[in-house]
Amino acid sequence: MNIKINWDSLGIFTSILCAIHCGVLPLLLPALPLFGVNIIHNSIFEWGMILIAFFVGIYSLYHGYIKHHHTYSPFIFFLSGILLLIAKQFFVEQEILLLCLAVILIISAHFMNFTFSRKSKCNSPHHKH
Repeated sequence: MNIKINWDSLGIFTSILCAIHCGVLPLLLPALPLFGVNIIHNSIFEWGMILIAFFVGIYSLYHGYIKHHHTYSPFIFFLSGILLLIAKQFFVEQEILLLCLAVILIISAHFMNFTFSRKSKCNSPHHKH
């Protein structure tokens, strides 16, 4: 059984999970610390999520760039988003704004990468219609 992973979809999915974690979870589950659970502002968890988003994104964008489209713009959007995710760790008073902007940029990067890759496959001389 050969399983093929769409890394852009995985990147979008992890970005959305990150946004839900950072933006919605604190609003819906303010009682978690009463039960000894602290994943809302847990630095290890936060940095872990940023690292996962970074590595999934870099792999996906690199693959799309090398194999398909040779366009830098997805990298620019992605790295800008990652920098905003890192900034949110230090500028807590602006956390929600930085997070929203970061997620928009990262999802846009994955969407661009997916779109550019798809277009290059259709324009490939090896593609059969």
